[in-house]
Amino acid sequence: MIYIFLANGFEDVEALIPLDIWRRGGKDVTTVSINETKEVVSAHGVTIMADSLYEDNDYDNAELLFLPGGLPGADNLDSHEPLKEQLMKQAKSGGRIAAICAAPYILGKLGLLSGKNATCYPGFEGILDGATYTGELYVTDGNITTGEGPAAAFPFAYELLSLMTDEQTSAQIAEGMRFKHLMQGK
Repeated sequence: MIYIFLANGFEDVEALIPLDIWRRGGKDVTTVSINETKEVVSAHGVTIMADSLYEDNDYDNAELLFLPGGLPGADNLDSHEPLKEQLMKQAKSGGRIAAICAAPYILGKLGLLSGKNATCYPGFEGILDGATYTGELYVTDGNITTGEGPAAAFPFAYELLSLMTDEQTSAQIAEGMRFKHLMQGK
């Protein structure tokens, strides 16, 4: 199971584009509100209903724990102690973790990026404690994938889909969504 953690102020496209791509790729994805209710309001005022509350899930066999960025979304995720404990547990077991935009700073503060290549939204690189900042759209280093920002949501999601399925599945979804055509600039 893939878990997408949502907090008030999350960046819309950074949460919903990966959700869409991973479900199209046949993955089981659950959106998780860290709020007291399933209702979560994005950074741009879009209210969505998450699939579950944080405490409703068992994350021990998670395929991926994913943190979308956005502000104050990333700050709200960072203030959720049970989530940070679960990220540490996932990392210790070698499980896959991903974060995009501002959210990689959470992984940096936890020490999970130490000795790894990582990227984030420009301006947050100083909080990626111990990481080598690449400035790329997305970076996978071991079990952690980081993404730069909203424009990286598509390639970031396809990268993770290829890691969780295979390159052919990811390429088929990208072609069906006309992503490759977009990248050709026509």
